[in-house]
Amino acid sequence: MTTQYDFLIIGGGVAGVSAAARLAPHGRVLLLEAEPALAYHASGRSAAMFLEAYGNATVRALNEASASHHAEADGGVLSRRPMMLIGRPGEEEAFAAEATAFGMDEITLDEARALIPILNPATVTRAGLRGDTSDLDTDLLIQNFARAARARGAELHTGARVSAITREGGTWEVTAGPDTWRAACIVNAAGAWADGIARLAGIAPLGITPYRRSMARIPAPGGHDVSRWPFLDAVGERWYAKPDAGKLIVSPSEEDAAEAHDAWADDMVLAEGLARYEEMVTEPVTRVEHSWAGLRSFAPDRALVIGRDPAVPDFAWLAGQGGYGFQTAPAASRLIADLLTGQPPELPQSVVQALSPARFA
Repeated sequence: MTTQYDFLIIGGGVAGVSAAARLAPHGRVLLLEAEPALAYHASGRSAAMFLEAYGNATVRALNEASASHHAEADGGVLSRRPMMLIGRPGEEEAFAAEATAFGMDEITLDEARALIPILNPATVTRAGLRGDTSDLDTDLLIQNFARAARARGAELHTGARVSAITREGGTWEVTAGPDTWRAACIVNAAGAWADGIARLAGIAPLGITPYRRSMARIPAPGGHDVSRWPFLDAVGERWYAKPDAGKLIVSPSEEDAAEAHDAWADDMVLAEGLARYEEMVTEPVTRVEHSWAGLRSFAPDRALVIGRDPAVPDFAWLAGQGGYGFQTAPAASRLIADLLTGQPPELPQSVVQALSPARFA
């Protein structure tokens, strides 16, 4: 047996790593990640945008509370990239509703094509723009939190897949490979595996469901310089596209329920999504250079789950991030640290309650 830890975090994505950084000043912290590197699954496959108006009201509260950290901490991780919404004939009402929800100003089609010249004037009939959205450097955010965690004494172990969790005399024993660790509190930050970790610990699962989302990297359309193009979203999230290292990444925006696994793109789903994208641009997709998929895990009400389990308070949840994990990480990690160390949360009590696992009890 090794030294007992105050907090044992399971999961080395952005949720677990940020929690390690927040909790390390308050006790001995151990993080266990099953894969050989941090941020291997969903956190390594993000679209990497900060859209403060993205998500339901509870998620938006976390986005707002995370904004200053993203902009300022460690020099910031944001770089400005506008967001454009486009609609087709017959989507006028849906376009107006989404543009309003995103806080966008409607622009003319000429203005839209000045920003993205490949938009098809025959199929794009409405366009909206918001200029204060940003790219989010996900790797830098992970490294900043990991560096802070280690500097404060946290241990981050990769290649440590948890196989058993037991509880004896008020202390957890967690086995990964040949090693067993003891801890006073477990933080379940296991992403798509969150319900599985709960079951392993004898905790009732919450119904957190992973959904696959696929991505494809294609050459810059028509040889254009895409570096300054906005993030482009179709009404109804039929697809989205984003500049990436001189190329364009396009997603069909699918949400297909899946078991927790190392996800890969479905070729047919990807082809259908690319066809929807091609319908609204003038440049065909000539080839796919690379494709991948990630699992976005949602609780039944699509808000994050943050807090102590109501039946077993020394088992805490930091899960159900969906597509909001990086956006919300600063505020989410601050909240779990506050809740586990007895500090008054900075978030309004109504938001704390909306995030609590007790809402499912």
